[in-house]
Amino acid sequence: MVTTVKNRRFEDEDSGLGVRHLQVFLLFFALTVAYALRVNLSVAVVAMTDAASVNPNFPEYDWSEKTKSLLLSSFFWGYVITQVPAGQLARKYGGKVMLLTGLSICSVLNILTPICAKIGSWQLVCALRVVEGLCQGVVFPSTHTILSQWAPPKERATLGTCAYSGNQFGTIIMLATSGVIAASPIGWPSIFYISGGIGCVWSVVYFFFGAGSPSECKSISAEEKKLIEMSQASEVSSAQELPKEQLPTPWLSFFTSPAFLVLIVAHSVHNWGFWTLLTEIPSYMKNVLGKDIKSNALLSSLPYVCMFVMSFVFSTISAQLNNRNCITTVTSRKLFNSIGLWIPMITLICLGYVDADQSQLAVVLLCFTVGMNGATYLGYNMNHIDLSPNFAGILMGITNGVANIMSIIAPLIVGFIVTNEHDPEQWRVVFFIAAGFYLVGNTLFVIFGKANVQPWNDPPAKPRRNSTPQVESQH
Repeated sequence: MVTTVKNRRFEDEDSGLGVRHLQVFLLFFALTVAYALRVNLSVAVVAMTDAASVNPNFPEYDWSEKTKSLLLSSFFWGYVITQVPAGQLARKYGGKVMLLTGLSICSVLNILTPICAKIGSWQLVCALRVVEGLCQGVVFPSTHTILSQWAPPKERATLGTCAYSGNQFGTIIMLATSGVIAASPIGWPSIFYISGGIGCVWSVVYFFFGAGSPSECKSISAEEKKLIEMSQASEVSSAQELPKEQLPTPWLSFFTSPAFLVLIVAHSVHNWGFWTLLTEIPSYMKNVLGKDIKSNALLSSLPYVCMFVMSFVFSTISAQLNNRNCITTVTSRKLFNSIGLWIPMITLICLGYVDADQSQLAVVLLCFTVGMNGATYLGYNMNHIDLSPNFAGILMGITNGVANIMSIIAPLIVGFIVTNEHDPEQWRVVFFIAAGFYLVGNTLFVIFGKANVQPWNDPPAKPRRNSTPQVESQH
């Protein structure tokens, strides 16, 4: 009775808050932890290889630039591998189980990083990062699976943006604090101890308060549960014969669906441009514009701050448009995806023509480019759930797997093009290629993208021998 009263209080018209918002809040911190664990090595490795200039009281390792690059990329070797299997496992065993397992193991391994560096040097740290990548491969597919269960269609874009903005928040916090922690009396090992420890705390909290779906949640009120289920009822075929976790996965239908194929393209081109910027821009700023962005924690985190803030601005605009029924869901997806890719396309081209004495303009353009990318959370990023609520986690696993392969290839292409890091014309080619990907990718998404539930969301059940018909109760 007490729980029901509390939920009714949260669901009143003034606050509009319910248990589904608590679940999104927990997902926000899950992604905050995930990205903090992902990026902490990129900052810590500076202190690990040059402890004398940061804090000489802690171990220093003589690792070459090639070794450091190997360490920083090793995470993604494992990360790409588990994307598709994670979606299937999240659908079978539940998003909560997979998310909790992946992040809790990753957090413990992070705490062990300083010990591994001491006893096994870079080889053991590299192996550790590969395993961490394998663990984090479940994060996005599991998050999408959970969101598909909790988010009513009209709130999907807003709740999804709130959850996925944890990506930027975790990056901002880690970039802004890691340098300070490394130079403090507790030294660079504490970067791993603190981030891993926070991950362990989140795991405990999520174990007790997290839920993969409204049906698994004991604290949700009957009113809110009915609200969610009724709003999602229009997306479930009346002919669906099995519980969604038992439906056969229509793999062939996925890869023959134009709407899903362009979703893969949209996700991939976004990652190409995004990771080109975030991995190579520091080198461009230093060698062409004479501004060492890596040594400045504020400058290095500023683009993420812009994206974090703008994602909420776009989310508010989207919510207003949806509440007033101004545009359809498919128009909304294409509009915000166009803002997130075509405006950065223009600013990337402008960035290629910035002179060496206009470094402040370059920083502004960089922040604007990355900030506008925040609109894609309301575009392609939620489109997986639009197309197939039943298989959203698997779809995210597929697109994120392909997109992260692009994230690995993009910096390699930059290395092939930019043979002289001080030549602005070579960097201009890099920006033009990223802008071209944005143009083509979003054009295809605008032409072929859809936002209605696809027929293959409810595949026919395979006939069984000696089976008797069963009537599925509608909840």
